[in-house]
Amino acid sequence: MNKNDMLVEITAFAKKRGFVYPSSEIYSGFSAVYDYGPYGVELANNIKKFWWRWFVQLRDDIVGLDSAIFMNPKIWEASGHVTGFSDPLVECKRCHTRTRIDKILNEIGIKADEKIDIKEINHLVAENKSKLLCPECGASDFTEAKKFNLLVQSNLGNFTNKWVDQPVYLRGETCQGIYVDYKPIIDTMRVKIPFGVAQIGKAFRNEITARKFIFRTREFEQMEMQYFVSPEDEMKEYDKLRSNRWEFFKSIGLKESNLKWHKHENLVFYAKEAYDIEYYFPWSFDELEGIHARGNYDLTQHSKYSGVEINYTNPKNGVRYIPHVIESSVGVGRLFFALLCDAYTSEETENGTRIVLKLNKLLSPIKVAVFPLLRNQPELVNKAKSINQMLKPYYMTEFDDNGNVGKRYRRQDEIGTPYCITVDFDTLSDNTITIRDRDTMQQERVSTDKIIDYLRGKLPFI
Repeated sequence: MNKNDMLVEITAFAKKRGFVYPSSEIYSGFSAVYDYGPYGVELANNIKKFWWRWFVQLRDDIVGLDSAIFMNPKIWEASGHVTGFSDPLVECKRCHTRTRIDKILNEIGIKADEKIDIKEINHLVAENKSKLLCPECGASDFTEAKKFNLLVQSNLGNFTNKWVDQPVYLRGETCQGIYVDYKPIIDTMRVKIPFGVAQIGKAFRNEITARKFIFRTREFEQMEMQYFVSPEDEMKEYDKLRSNRWEFFKSIGLKESNLKWHKHENLVFYAKEAYDIEYYFPWSFDELEGIHARGNYDLTQHSKYSGVEINYTNPKNGVRYIPHVIESSVGVGRLFFALLCDAYTSEETENGTRIVLKLNKLLSPIKVAVFPLLRNQPELVNKAKSINQMLKPYYMTEFDDNGNVGKRYRRQDEIGTPYCITVDFDTLSDNTITIRDRDTMQQERVSTDKIIDYLRGKLPFI
């Protein structure tokens, strides 16, 4: 299967099996916005639980936060987003499609990163005009590039002319909420440097080119951790964070062969180092997570613009300094997409080809499916329903009596359900059921009063 076919197949599969729907589809959709369906929201929630457990629950040096989506507009001035958070926009003169010209330049091997200015972009476009093709119509005739700011403006509070010149923004990233809450966290939580703040939340970007399914969308959810360190320890802690993040992706179930490091060479002026962990998506390797050593730029800027001292006093020697920051940032949607691609498996069995989603079992939307062998036998149906109710306090379950058992297995395989329980006539006489494993397709007879113990041995936490 070629790369384009794989992208089409995963996109269709995600919709067919209730993972991801195009938003507002009955109104012809809404570009680059998606809804997570009944199985998708469970998978996304499990990804977030896994990440939160990894960073917050299992560590003593990281605390959690949920900052507001709307924040004082000065925050975005201090961070540089109002003037510098932009992409180079061009328009095709033939079909009027607007697109990011830096991405098209990169596709033909010409590096055009975030530091390159708009004059240099236009120079490169002029030099390579015949090679740069519109992604819609294939023409090579674009308008001059201009900066297009990605912040999404809102009219929140714009009730009188007084507020017209002070736009409010939907946040373009979640980390600014962490930076501006650094001081109250220091004041209230008894934390000492080094320490981190983890946050999961929505961000919004007015993307020019948002394609490739849920890889790049205009509304998305970020999982970010900002770790505050002393200046002399920044790079040591940065190397530790890099190792931590690689182990995280292996632990969550991604194949190591589909991951690689990408080092940023042309850094913004305040950064000391920046790496991406890339995943092999259906089109190529592309960014999954960014890991950055940011220096003390962020806290310095917020201290300057707010007029509030944001520093730290070393309790051992009394030295005061503005902490440096290292960060880890990954999108829920991108990790969701990577996990779908990695787990999606077509394999031959004795009964023909089956599609199975071999997710890490802790992430699976449904942990256990319960079937009666026959739907027209009240004793079997009632017993299966009682077992399903027994398991609900412990696991996300699904009762299924639609079609024969083989079809039910296939349906559960496709959504990644690790275990299927079948209630048959033997159950009524000896109180045992059949438990089938998703990956091996092996079946075991287990006493009904041992089901929870059996599953707990296979799924160590919920």
